Amino acid sequence: MLFSTETEVYFGVGVVGARIWELLPPATRTVEEMVAILASQYHDVPASQIRADVERFLTELLSNGLVAHLETPARRDRQIP
Repeated sequence: MLFSTETEVYFGVGVVGARIWELLPPATRTVEEMVAILASQYHDVPASQIRADVERFLTELLSNGLVAHLETPARRDRQIP
């Protein structure tokens, strides 16, 4: 369970959501890196589905003020919030 002090919303996360939370920086630096790790753990789910689920989850975290989007000028990879 996460709580946004900005929107005063409780945000429930399941097992996969908790795993995505654990993989936020500094554990990983890009969405692609996160998807690769998850794909190696969830063999029965296509990487394209994992990517869509991760992006949807991260968008919800962003919209609820639970993470911030950061970009580093040295790398052009899409950074995770």
